[in-house]
Amino acid sequence: MSDRPKKPPVEVVRRPAGAPAPRPIVSPAPRPVAPRGGPVAPRPVSPAPAPRPAGAPVSSGAPPASRPSRPSFGDRPSFDRGGPPRGRGAGGFPRPARPPGPPPTAEQINALARRERVPARIAKGELEGKMKCRIWKKLHAEEARRFDQAYTLMEKTPGLELAEAFGVNQAGVSVEEFRERRARVKKKEEVKVARTSVDPAPIDKFLQDLVATKAELTLVLGERTVVDVITAVEPVAFQLEKSGRLEKLQVVALCRRSLWEKQGPHFERDAKLAQKPLPVARQPARRPVSDPRPFMEHAGKPLAFLLRNGLKLELPLRGVGPFDVLLGTEGEELFVPLHGIVKWEPKP
Repeated sequence: MSDRPKKPPVEVVRRPAGAPAPRPIVSPAPRPVAPRGGPVAPRPVSPAPAPRPAGAPVSSGAPPASRPSRPSFGDRPSFDRGGPPRGRGAGGFPRPARPPGPPPTAEQINALARRERVPARIAKGELEGKMKCRIWKKLHAEEARRFDQAYTLMEKTPGLELAEAFGVNQAGVSVEEFRERRARVKKKEEVKVARTSVDPAPIDKFLQDLVATKAELTLVLGERTVVDVITAVEPVAFQLEKSGRLEKLQVVALCRRSLWEKQGPHFERDAKLAQKPLPVARQPARRPVSDPRPFMEHAGKPLAFLLRNGLKLELPLRGVGPFDVLLGTEGEELFVPLHGIVKWEPKP
């Protein structure tokens, strides 16, 4: 026989039909215990928001209060302690502190830039404790090569500036040719300023009187003369009654026909220029005379002129305009454009 005890029999009791369900046993709620230090005020509990039904529109009220984000390291206030803020920069490397002392001078910056053959801003940065010149040359090899070429040219050409050296290398010309180009550009700008500083009223009045009276004129060109009447004056040309449009650059001088027949044969002429007149350059900066300002101080005084067709004049200066001068006396004026003058000088 086995010594293991037998399980007691289980009796299943079934509730009869129609019997009431048993009442649940309710345990009593625990009593709150007051602390030793005194009563504690209950913490207010906000009611839970009611669930929003599906499909209901979202209200456009004030946005829900968001949890304040933790300030990043860059937002922290820095305190000035006599130097740059401590910590690491945006790249993860510590920001170099500026060496103590006064800021670098222009002489120190230029000397370092010339010695290292780098831009002045890079030399200034190294003196301020920033990137070294040698590091910049490794990172920007192509630009460093152009600066090296410019500084090499400056060493070979005394007095050459860095901007001029870059211009010479970029244009691929000699230093002399580059300086000639710059001189022409500078003179061109000076001519523009000079023309705007002179009042055109005396010349305009003379030409308007010729058009209004339909005076018969003699227009002296390079190798010939034309007798005609001006009907209109354009910025760069004259409209003639018989010959049509005549470009102003072709005119050496003009006056009334009666004055030319009276004084024209007595004017002296340069034999060489009379046979081959000088051409007129299209660029005002390349002409012998293009600035009207030097004539201003000689108003009313006699001047000697040599024109490009060899004509020599010695007449008093009556008026000056941006592009022309007016010689002679009242009623016997001689109109001479500046592009027709080869040289001039005051008469004692």
